[in-house]
Amino acid sequence: MEMLTPEEGRTAVRLARSAVEKAVDGERMVPPDLPPIFLEERGVFVTIKRQGDLRGCIGLPYPVKPLGDAIVEAAASAALEDPRFPPVSHRELADIDLEVTVLTLPRALDCPPQERPGCVKVGRHGLIVSGLGRGGLLLPQVPAEYGWTSTEFLDRTCGKAGLPPGCWKRGDVAVLTFEGQIFEEKAV
Repeated sequence: MEMLTPEEGRTAVRLARSAVEKAVDGERMVPPDLPPIFLEERGVFVTIKRQGDLRGCIGLPYPVKPLGDAIVEAAASAALEDPRFPPVSHRELADIDLEVTVLTLPRALDCPPQERPGCVKVGRHGLIVSGLGRGGLLLPQVPAEYGWTSTEFLDRTCGKAGLPPGCWKRGDVAVLTFEGQIFEEKAV
């Protein structure tokens, strides 16, 4: 999978910012002309932070639509539809920072369940845990921000899925990894 260039990353963040602003103002976002890589189907997450604290994070983990459209959808959803937070208000727009994480295709962790901690690279891998009718995802930057071990990362992803810690040891619980290319608004 082709990586985005730094300039394409800046474009992704600007697109997310514009989508958040339009969504908060109740306007429909029409994506501008974008570089060709934005036409490729990619998974993406948009994270909104306010004074360093999470304010919203929503995305599409699988490549189901062109990257440009996926960024617009994820940004608007992170601003208005993250069930953990009230919608972002217009007065907050100047105080929020955006982060766009463009994902690689998720792949099943190829090892026996008991060996999964040794196959998860903290700071490199994001995780998707699914099983028992539930699923959850944590981005690659999360365990690095909190200083988690790979075992803690697996347990926390189980928790995000509403599953008990250690469920990743079960053969009927799938663990997928992905990587993410992270672009931050602060760096733009």
